Amino acid sequence: PPSAVILTPPPPPPPLSLPVSAPSTQIPPRLHGRPRAGHPARLRLPRRGLRLPGRPRGGARLLRPRPRRESPPSSLLRLCLSGLASSPHAHVHFWCLQSLHDALLRRRIALPDDLALLRSSLLSLASASNAASPPFLRNKLAQLVALLVRLDYPHVYPSYFLDLLPPSPPQSGPTDMFARVLISLDDDLLSQDYPRNADETADACRVKDAMRAQCVPQIARHWHDAAATLGAADPPTAAVALDAARRCISWIDVALVANDVFVPLLFDIALSPASAAPLAAAAVGCLSAVAAKRMDARAKVALLRSLLSAQQGLGSPDSGLKMASLVTTYAVEALACYRKLGPSDADGAAALEMLEEVLPAVFSAAESCYEEDVDSGSVLEFLAGYVSTMKAPSEKQLGHLGRILEVVRQQMTYDPVYRVHLDVLDKIGKEEEDMMAEQRKDLVALFRNICRVAPAATQQFIKGLIVTALSSAEATVEDVEVTLTLLYRLGEAVSEEEIRTGSGLLGELVPMLLSARFSCHSHRLVALVYLETVTRYIKFMQENVQYVPHLLAAFLDERGIHHQNSHVSRRAGYLFMKAVKLLKAKLVPYLDTILQSLEDVLGQFTSMDWANKAAKLSSSEDGSQIFEAVGLLIGIEEVSPEKQVQCLTALLNPLCHQIESLVMGAEAQGLEESSPRAISLLQIVVALNMVTK
Repeated sequence: PPSAVILTPPPPPPPLSLPVSAPSTQIPPRLHGRPRAGHPARLRLPRRGLRLPGRPRGGARLLRPRPRRESPPSSLLRLCLSGLASSPHAHVHFWCLQSLHDALLRRRIALPDDLALLRSSLLSLASASNAASPPFLRNKLAQLVALLVRLDYPHVYPSYFLDLLPPSPPQSGPTDMFARVLISLDDDLLSQDYPRNADETADACRVKDAMRAQCVPQIARHWHDAAATLGAADPPTAAVALDAARRCISWIDVALVANDVFVPLLFDIALSPASAAPLAAAAVGCLSAVAAKRMDARAKVALLRSLLSAQQGLGSPDSGLKMASLVTTYAVEALACYRKLGPSDADGAAALEMLEEVLPAVFSAAESCYEEDVDSGSVLEFLAGYVSTMKAPSEKQLGHLGRILEVVRQQMTYDPVYRVHLDVLDKIGKEEEDMMAEQRKDLVALFRNICRVAPAATQQFIKGLIVTALSSAEATVEDVEVTLTLLYRLGEAVSEEEIRTGSGLLGELVPMLLSARFSCHSHRLVALVYLETVTRYIKFMQENVQYVPHLLAAFLDERGIHHQNSHVSRRAGYLFMKAVKLLKAKLVPYLDTILQSLEDVLGQFTSMDWANKAAKLSSSEDGSQIFEAVGLLIGIEEVSPEKQVQCLTALLNPLCHQIESLVMGAEAQGLEESSPRAISLLQIVVALNMVTK
């Protein structure tokens, strides 16, 4: 893989005329022709030796092109080194380095003398590198040196790192170049984040073993000196040095970094207001790499304890904001130690104590997951793992669960920027809705786990959200939507029996839901999730029939079928049909009220301009489900035959009159299949069919 820090060079100049594969331009003697006056020279074909198409000749010889002569690799090497030494142009330097890299990668430069010349030249360039030179040149030079290290370290030339290691005190140019070499070596060979073949794996092990035996302690000391010396004088160079350190911590002796000298320095850099953001992030990255170092669980507990001792305020909310990746990694590792050792083990119990000590910082980091330097996936993965360890939460753990629920609520909330787009559901709104649906999957899984572990605490949390949303006239669309969504998801986590009987706080939550009228109820998002949530808890009305009028009002007034948004209105009709199927006989006393409320909607369905594309929706939610709901209500056994005849007459007479009018007009004017008149007839037939169901 390419080095992560290689920058795109400027546009290359015209190709250099390298004598690498230049074919001969001399015309063979047998093809020479003598030009006549006023005529260009022409080629005279030989009488023998070339087989012409259509004129085969026995024993004729084929004319074969002569092999092209290539200049020896030494010429390319010397040409590129000369360009590096003499040209004042940075882009010439870049393409010289690129040509050398390609030739070395393809093993075209393989002679010992050539390799020795290339090695000495590159090491001289690297040692004399100026921090002011273009970054893309330094990156390309570092990539070329890293390739040389892979090919002949330590068996051919064991002093690469000792030659490149800057003297003390570190200077910007050599320190920057040395760090870039380590970063390129990590990207191209040492890192395990990329798939490697067997040869690359063997080369990486060889290089790591040799470095550990020869120079890693000196390199670690250099990292410390660079951070301490250049942190204020040259923050970008100090940040690059610490980034190189972060990459190497996973395979060196962690004590070279996790000690009483280096760790306090890293914490000072990470937390100091005077530290530049890239430098502070690099210091946090080093500390995170130390915390994530693979080792035995008991050794890891000791390491985590030392980090906590070095920074007593590691668990503070401020640390969560400034060192989000560190506190998250720390919590993940402490949780892993606790799981391995168990609560009965002394080190396991210590791991749990350290975990709970940093939880406030983790919550602070989780609540700021919109920041670029916070990995929301890692935070949620840890929170899910932490919740899964709970069986019977203590009071302290219940408090932690409340914080986690707040994190879930925040992460499930829409951005107000998209409010209008989500209401009209244009292209931007649809993309945001799809993105949020995907983002909520892990959050919903975490929420269900919390419902399972602490159902009472979850219901109390949601009750508080509903009370706040109902009591505030300034409740936003986003806050109301996420509150109703959590209540809907709670209905998925509890059993049907609990919903029917209203166990726990459900006996309070459902009546609050049915009578709720939010200030932002006209918004499409709020109206849809409200109706879905009401439908989720319909079985509550089977045991609590006194709330049936409230249920009917939610479906039939401006919150449902009479909503100003056609998408909401038709969805309400579909959900109302499901409610009728479930409640049936309990709705008979309200039959007249229902039919009276639906009279205008039933008329609109058959008189709508269905030829207009804007009026068309999916077949499952085209508004015809209202007729099915009415048919179900009229057909209930508890309704007397006389009442059924009366209701059917009131429902069908207008439809029959419409059919007669449309047919008479069709006889006079003709009827085409796609005409508005034909489509209207079709919709009336659909309505009649739905009634018969």
